[in-house]
Amino acid sequence: MLSKYISSAAVLALAQLAAAQTHTDCNPMEKTCKNDPALGTTIDADFTQGQSPYFYEFAGTTINYTKDGALFTIKKETDAPTVGSHKYIFFGKIDVTIRAAPGNGVVTSFVLQSDNLDEIDWEWLGGDVKQVQTNYFGKGDTTTYDRGAYHPVANPQLEDHTYTIDWTKDYVKWYIDGALVRTLLYKDAQGGTRFPQTPMQIKLGSWVAGRKDAPEGTVQWAGGYTDFSQGPFVAYYKDIKITDYSNGVKGAKEYVWAPAPNNGAYTDITVSTSGGSGSAEEGGSVAASSTASSAAATKTSTLITSTKSASATKTSSSATATGTSSDQPTTTGNANAIVSATPSGAATPSTSPVPGAAFKNSFSPIALGAALVAAIVF
Repeated sequence: MLSKYISSAAVLALAQLAAAQTHTDCNPMEKTCKNDPALGTTIDADFTQGQSPYFYEFAGTTINYTKDGALFTIKKETDAPTVGSHKYIFFGKIDVTIRAAPGNGVVTSFVLQSDNLDEIDWEWLGGDVKQVQTNYFGKGDTTTYDRGAYHPVANPQLEDHTYTIDWTKDYVKWYIDGALVRTLLYKDAQGGTRFPQTPMQIKLGSWVAGRKDAPEGTVQWAGGYTDFSQGPFVAYYKDIKITDYSNGVKGAKEYVWAPAPNNGAYTDITVSTSGGSGSAEEGGSVAASSTASSAAATKTSTLITSTKSASATKTSSSATATGTSSDQPTTTGNANAIVSATPSGAATPSTSPVPGAAFKNSFSPIALGAALVAAIVF
């Protein structure tokens, strides 16, 4: 049986909400939303020195900070420790050094997500000691299954590794310890219409996919049910470095969307260097505009924004949420499967995971049931 996948950010979102909010709080493609606060610079967060002011902890999250970094601890099914960045990047480079959590059914995630559900992911399965997964989504579209890829990495639950996302208007590149493992080109994401290209927040978290009430496909993908007698299961985030490219504009303060409706293209975003410019339709003070290449200026006027039942939400500085799940690895050579991996190609999954949407945890059974009915098709 095949099931419909939801995005990583979507599951993180559901895990943190008391009720199943299955959409972004405000999609700027559809209506006027607040401007996104810009990071506009490079920051280093060393979690071995304690909590970072650049991140907030989601409701219900308890994180311990030690000489080994920020400890994201799973003790029971409903644990889902997650942090999010206060500010957004508009293209950029992120390096995170992490030791993933062990345990079948336990997932560790590093996610970028935008207001209109563009998304770029790293994901680690606690029982998979040989590889890591990458994924992406454009505008929340989960209608195809050719976005995910697997990449070899040694002992990710026992050893620290540095994982990098380098994201521009032309490509997304994923690196492990400085070695390029995958490249996604703008043109290869359905002609750019499904290329992640709008300002994003950064979310770090861990959660339980191997819970007793999860769909069978989810449990199989995650490596089986989680045995909590073997816990606690701890992910260690040591440090993170974030560079905001701000689409080439220096001194960015805010990212301002074009009035709705728009196409959700990066050309619909203006970079404000003054800040405090209000919403996209309030006409604030804009000091600099994003540049665009002629090729990327091609837009599709009929883009459909997915409001998929398990799509996630954004917040500027409050504890709403983000999500996590994985996509099916492509093995068919589909034209949309733009995976440039190591010389031998993307690694074959070591356990031949069964396709299934990965769901997160700390929302109520009623909310989970509603999300499953609406988002999963077996």
